[in-house]
Amino acid sequence: MSQSLTPMEDAMRAKLTESLNPTTLEIINDSHLHSHHKAMAGVTSKETHFRVIITSPAFQSKPLLARQRMVNTLLKEELAQEGGIHALQLKTRTPEEEDRMKAKEAEQ
Repeated sequence: MSQSLTPMEDAMRAKLTESLNPTTLEIINDSHLHSHHKAMAGVTSKETHFRVIITSPAFQSKPLLARQRMVNTLLKEELAQEGGIHALQLKTRTPEEEDRMKAKEAEQ
């Protein structure tokens, strides 16, 4: 079996899917946009900067900070490891919030 070219993204997707049962999960790797930054000098990983858009019923009645803490806790190993995630941008929504957002976009 061949080695995955995106082991960090694969691990993130597996953990978020298993724990939060998302209705929407989008993981965008922005690492290439930051590879020239001084902080990234010597880092060989191509998986350091991510944007995650996740919709999950698990976020119901939880404030934004609690939602982000849930995701960060799930990904603590990936955030802590050498050459791991350097930056993680999160958009967390409930299914109802996503429905409202889509309805608003449809009106425009």
